Amino acid sequence: MKLVKIATLGTLALSIAGLSACNNMMPTKTPTMKAPMHSQSTASMNVVQIAQSNPDFSLLVEALQAADLAGALSDTSASYTILAPTNAAFAQALQETGMTKAELFANKPLLTKILTYHVLKGNTPVYQKHVRPGNYTMLSTDTLVITPEGRLMDENGRITKILKTDIAASNGVVHVVDRVLMPK
Repeated sequence: MKLVKIATLGTLALSIAGLSACNNMMPTKTPTMKAPMHSQSTASMNVVQIAQSNPDFSLLVEALQAADLAGALSDTSASYTILAPTNAAFAQALQETGMTKAELFANKPLLTKILTYHVLKGNTPVYQKHVRPGNYTMLSTDTLVITPEGRLMDENGRITKILKTDIAASNGVVHVVDRVLMPK
């Protein structure tokens, strides 16, 4: 049962990673997607500060802190492409896996694998116009697929939609996804 939960959470993390690989997909705006809650331009904020500025990413921020990843992802000398799942995506992932938030956040190895499956590290951030269909190796070393339709497919075959693209940060770019991607 724990392996199924771990596999499902891994798949959830993968779904987020696929967001950065979208190609020619028009982002859709949902009523639950809010604009960042800050007065400064997102381009002057790092990827973690962008997540912290939007209440719809509060679970993502909690998860980053629980996995001790917030500091590393705040590094302004790095360049990240982040597939950021919303709070609704995390709630869905918890329901699918049968885990509680406390159980997931206490399992640091699993949480870290899932979260790093949502991160693409490279020399430059990947904006929507640069994404091509294909396989992408995420920071977790797991593979995320960008479909010809511009959707993300995790290692468990789950398809994820990109809700918003190209939120520029001082150390990369954030794309908002509707599912937690799950590696195997």
